[in-house]
Amino acid sequence: MPMNRVQFQKGLSLAEFLTQYGSEAQCEAALEALRWPDGFRCPVCGGARHTVFERTGRKYWQCGHCRSQTTLIAGTIFQATKLPLTTWFLAMYLLTQAKNNVSALELMRHLGVCYRTAWLVKHKLIQVMAERETDRQLAGRVEIDDAYLGGERPGKPGRGSENKLAFVMAVQTTDDGRPLFLRVDPLPFTQQAIAVWAQRALAPSTYALTDGLSGFRRLHQVVACHHRLILGSGRQSAQHPEFHWVNTLLSNLKTAISGTYHAFKFEKYAQRYLAEFQYRFNRRFNLKTLLQRLARAAAFAKPRPEWQIRLAEVHR
Repeated sequence: MPMNRVQFQKGLSLAEFLTQYGSEAQCEAALEALRWPDGFRCPVCGGARHTVFERTGRKYWQCGHCRSQTTLIAGTIFQATKLPLTTWFLAMYLLTQAKNNVSALELMRHLGVCYRTAWLVKHKLIQVMAERETDRQLAGRVEIDDAYLGGERPGKPGRGSENKLAFVMAVQTTDDGRPLFLRVDPLPFTQQAIAVWAQRALAPSTYALTDGLSGFRRLHQVVACHHRLILGSGRQSAQHPEFHWVNTLLSNLKTAISGTYHAFKFEKYAQRYLAEFQYRFNRRFNLKTLLQRLARAAAFAKPRPEWQIRLAEVHR
């Protein structure tokens, strides 16, 4: 079997990371270049004319037009942080270069911070990932399947378990069956909910492949072609060639989550954890640039205070 070039790419090595982002000055310069690639622009009025000064060891930019002042991290996901940027960049490196997920407990040990801080850093960054993936739309041939997270005892078993969270995975493939992009969204398995989701997640020209779940019945009203395969349950459904990649990625997702996290609140934070898997998969073709892309997204993301991060499903 030939080597999978995507899977075996080198990515950004730890030595390369330390060379590029090993000091606070390097991280500040990198963030400044990502936030203002064409030079400073005032976040209030958009003016380019400015002066720079330092106060209490921090660099400030003052707009020459409206006189407003800003710092490098003001108005970004890093706003009000007491952590050095080297810690944030290390967290972004670990989250983007790991093959599987990285728990807040593991992040705590790598970053040398307390658990609460590690949890907040992780959730702010995966919130950025979730926001970047919110508007992703799949097209062409798309395999779609339903699945659950959770189901631990106590509670009743099966689809009606109060400990289970329903979600839908959709995988866009090439005509010859190779995976391109995916979406993973918490979603009740009702026809109305799935139809609303499809209008946002699938292009009108999509050729959708689903199993016989009744919730998928209305997809034909949203996409150009909908092919329902009545397969039943069990191994026959999981091994059907038409659903090879969606079943493979469902397995990878569940392994990544169960192998990393002992527990998390499915009903509150599932969107972020699913988006973390989705974000990395959809950008897997160039691991070397993944850290830089996340840092740029973080620079343009809205500030999220801790109280807001602890709310359920903060998207905008």
